Amino acid sequence: MDINAFPTSYLLMSIGVMILLSAYFSGTETAMMALNRYRLRHLVRRGNRGAKKADSMLQRQDRLLGVILVGNNLVNFSAATVATVIGFQLMGDTGVLLAPWILTIVFLIFAEVAPKTLAAERPESWALKAVFILKPLQKVLMPAVALVNVVSNALVRPFLPSSDDDDQLTTDELKTVVVEGATSVGERQRMLTRILDLESVTVDDIMVPRAEIAAINIDDALNTIMTTVAASQHTLLPIYKDSFDNVLGILHLRRVARLIFNEDFSKADLLQLTREPYYVPEATPLHTQLFNFQKERQRLALVVDEYGDIQGIVTLEDILEEIVGEFTSDYAANMPEISPQEDGSFVIDGMAVLRDINRALKWDLPINGPKTLSGFVLEHLETIPETNVCLRAGDYQIETRQIKDNIVKSLIIRRQSTPQPDTEDVDAED
Repeated sequence: MDINAFPTSYLLMSIGVMILLSAYFSGTETAMMALNRYRLRHLVRRGNRGAKKADSMLQRQDRLLGVILVGNNLVNFSAATVATVIGFQLMGDTGVLLAPWILTIVFLIFAEVAPKTLAAERPESWALKAVFILKPLQKVLMPAVALVNVVSNALVRPFLPSSDDDDQLTTDELKTVVVEGATSVGERQRMLTRILDLESVTVDDIMVPRAEIAAINIDDALNTIMTTVAASQHTLLPIYKDSFDNVLGILHLRRVARLIFNEDFSKADLLQLTREPYYVPEATPLHTQLFNFQKERQRLALVVDEYGDIQGIVTLEDILEEIVGEFTSDYAANMPEISPQEDGSFVIDGMAVLRDINRALKWDLPINGPKTLSGFVLEHLETIPETNVCLRAGDYQIETRQIKDNIVKSLIIRRQSTPQPDTEDVDAED
């Protein structure tokens, strides 16, 4: 066959058509592989036709890649043949040698890099339109695709994992998806990350310590008990006898209203209004305790350690605040344990919880050890000082103000504006 019988203009037009076809296959491959699978499934549930076709094809990636690569290579090799003919017609043997180099540059720019870049930037827009051509083409090229798949699958099967993880995400991976992919949802994004963090936080991290629990001693006079009830800022109050280790029940203050019109009510009548105390281990994760509160229809639990001793209380509201944040607009202003000073330091109660301090002041005191500020200081000192001392822990300069009953009652803390050395200086005051 005389290759000069083909008009050069027609051959150049065919090269242009094959560049477009190659660009389609190259861009479609990139777009299909770059699709967000979770958004794709969302579009499928909404009934998007393109999403349904794309999801169906992605179920068999070997067939998807097979039809794309068969089509792309068929176009590219055909273009190489046509380019060789054009080169020979225009420049003879020299054109035959130059044609592959020129064609490679042209295809690399217009049929590979440019379309793949565009498809990678807008995979959803490209893929959901491209599948309307790709799906019928898959049926046309099925014999060739099936042959390619049989051979390629046999070659790669020894290297494939024995089990399929089915695209399941771990908690950390899901958290990354929420942080990186949900920037448009604002506060809801922070709530989602807090929900995921519940798994790593236990009830003893957020409980009210035993020393700060507001409770009723049934041995007190009835007038004293009613004064405590009237002055309480809480809805639920534990009632104990002798010591807090002997809790008799939990009193809902709304029930006390039943006794207001009964002038002869006694402590026994008050105890009849209580509910059985509900105990939980201190190491219970918050997400588990949230479901336990729902299951047991409880709102307050007594937190016990491995020896059964009561360490504090945790409420349903405490867990909800870990998800939605504090219900007050200015948390620091509503924490009586924290008193800001004119010099930028803070006077803080020693029994204040570290997590609450961090949340109120935007600090980063370590919370993987002691739960209270007093415990944090005593751990650093490794002893109970007889007089007030100063110490530095990371970026924080701490001065004790009052030490009583083996507890640091009050402290002054100042956060340094510049990073400090890791060394810790402890000096006793005169």
